[in-house]
Amino acid sequence: MHDEIANPQECAARRDLAPRRRERGVQLVVLLTAAMMVVEIAVGYATNSMALLADGWHMATHVGALGLASAAYWVSRRFARHRAFAFGTGKVPALAGYTSAVALGLVAIAMVVESLGRLMRPHAIDFVSSLPVAALGLVVNLVSVFLLHSHDDDHDEEHDHDHEHDHNHRAAFMHVVADTFTSALAIAALLAGRFLGWSWLDAVSGIVGGLVILKWGAGLSRSAAFELLDVAPSSALEDEIRLVLEALDDVRVRDLHVWSLGGGAKSCVVTLATAVPRDLHSYREALARFELAHLTIEIQRCEEGHERAIVA
Repeated sequence: MHDEIANPQECAARRDLAPRRRERGVQLVVLLTAAMMVVEIAVGYATNSMALLADGWHMATHVGALGLASAAYWVSRRFARHRAFAFGTGKVPALAGYTSAVALGLVAIAMVVESLGRLMRPHAIDFVSSLPVAALGLVVNLVSVFLLHSHDDDHDEEHDHDHEHDHNHRAAFMHVVADTFTSALAIAALLAGRFLGWSWLDAVSGIVGGLVILKWGAGLSRSAAFELLDVAPSSALEDEIRLVLEALDDVRVRDLHVWSLGGGAKSCVVTLATAVPRDLHSYREALARFELAHLTIEIQRCEEGHERAIVA
């Protein structure tokens, strides 16, 4: 006997408000970052400042990643009830988050390689022209961080749980934080170069920033990949579900699988063996506190040492 509860499309509708807020925040940041990118590249060419040009093109990659994050929210919302998505579109943001994490890692590697090259072959830096634009870039990044945070949902327990699994928003936020971090390092290096003559610090700051960003990207890609590959979100959760079911009469759990559907939603498929099956509603009620978005139960009746499946 099989029983399925809590249609994933209905769960997606209940979670729609928070992603819409985050989507608006990401869209505002895309526009702001794109404008700053144009300014940095234009001033970089005008002043022949390689530092500004590098940061401008580096920001261009973040515009692409943030644009991908915004598109992922739209696709997830647009096709939330499409029949082609058997379990809903919860993993679309995870796919975008994974892609953005890979892009973040590639940018970090490029930063390290370029910085190593500059460390071995120093370039003349126009500190006077570079510092004001670098400072403006930091301000823009700080405003972007504020926009993403302010358009996030209220921080109650349920929303915090959903936000933890929104790899798309985490990726967008990480791109902005990475830009803020590199801008701060760049300003510190430019100030040290102008007033202390430590021009080599510019390249060193690029290496340090690249390695830190690479570590952030690796962590994000790992968590997003686990969701995409249906890795069990928690063995403790499976154990708890097993204990709850086996506390009912003579129930024995023969097979149990729990996996993420994206956005904090989870699915469960379980096979039970019992001599005296209860009504399916009883098993559903026993698992209600786990708030599973999709639940399939199969019951095998044991008679004289043999098991036969109850067919609906």
